[in-house]
Amino acid sequence: MRPLRPLPSAKNEFAGECLVEIACNTTGLSLESPVVLGTASDALQCWLQTAVSACWPGARPKALRQLAGDASARRYWRVLIEAGDSKAPASVIAAHLGPHDLPRYARALKLLTEPLAEPLYLNVGRYLKALGVSVPEVYCATGVQPADPGNEVAGEACTLSIDKGRLILIEDVGEVSLIDAAKTHPARAPELFQAAIDELIRFHVDGTARPDSHCLAFSITYDERLFAWEMKEFLEEGLGAVNAQADRTAIAADVTGLAARLGGCSRVFSHRDYHGYNIFVQQGSRLRVLDFQDALLAPAAQDLAVMLTTRDTSTVVGPLLEAELLAYYVDQTRRRGGSDGGNLPDPVTFLEEYRLAVLQHALKAIGRFAQLVRMGRERYRSYLPFCLKQARRMLNESDDFPALREALCR
Repeated sequence: MRPLRPLPSAKNEFAGECLVEIACNTTGLSLESPVVLGTASDALQCWLQTAVSACWPGARPKALRQLAGDASARRYWRVLIEAGDSKAPASVIAAHLGPHDLPRYARALKLLTEPLAEPLYLNVGRYLKALGVSVPEVYCATGVQPADPGNEVAGEACTLSIDKGRLILIEDVGEVSLIDAAKTHPARAPELFQAAIDELIRFHVDGTARPDSHCLAFSITYDERLFAWEMKEFLEEGLGAVNAQADRTAIAADVTGLAARLGGCSRVFSHRDYHGYNIFVQQGSRLRVLDFQDALLAPAAQDLAVMLTTRDTSTVVGPLLEAELLAYYVDQTRRRGGSDGGNLPDPVTFLEEYRLAVLQHALKAIGRFAQLVRMGRERYRSYLPFCLKQARRMLNESDDFPALREALCR
């Protein structure tokens, strides 16, 4: 990752008393060169002035950098702070929670009744902090409101306005993702990913052992219906992107069977999207966990499949390291989980569940990324070959799913 360029001078940061918003060019999700755009929106500016001074009397925001988002409608800004006599941090993150609290699948399958009592980010984050997971501190969530379940605003349309009732102020955990750190220091990849597994075990062992009825994540289950729903995009868009001549009917039967087998796995408390761009590295070794609001009950192998194979992770986690990390997970989970092994199946069964989870995740990702590319978000195209390679690898390990293997492995 190239070093951050110097900030614009003070005369460029201010337009009278107005904040200046700075957009960022990005590689992956990492901040690179800031470019001055113009005055930040009145709603965001007003809210920030109030929130920062309420948290740290005497401090004030002085500039913003808009951060790259991912595939969701949430938006983020790094807010640089003039501390004055306060103990304010040098920077914080302003997060707009977007038009929805529930992810697409939860809305489509009606997994929770809306409106929620509070946004999932706050609800799940509170539980994770109590559990000891290294999530960002929430500095200000005063006045935040649950999303309107009738809100049809989505995608790029949400950038047209900022609802102050959806803004929160959270800790800035830096710019170095786990993937960035592993790519920059390949020799440290085993150590970094082992640390990520240690953090994941807090979810799988400690979280499963300490269910909380107030945490909405315990009300959502990654079951057969959800696995099948996620792979619909593969059938509708992803398959055509990788093999337009494939027999969709036969492949649909294989996909249905894959969802059924995963739906029969035992479940643990799960992050759900535990990949290397949602885990950040601080001060050389401390990990921080982001994007946890979609936590739910899922097969343990699902989180491992995401962490070790998603997107371009194979550039830093090859098959040998993957095997070592899976063995490390099994060993540490059994040490921490006591007599029931942390709700983990026997190693042979677990590795088979992992194979199925990697395959399902790859198919889901092919469908989702193909859809995003069709919508004009070209940066996701580069991930498609990695996803296809993972699917082929899992299909070639067994003779099940013959239609999928015929379509993807020719």
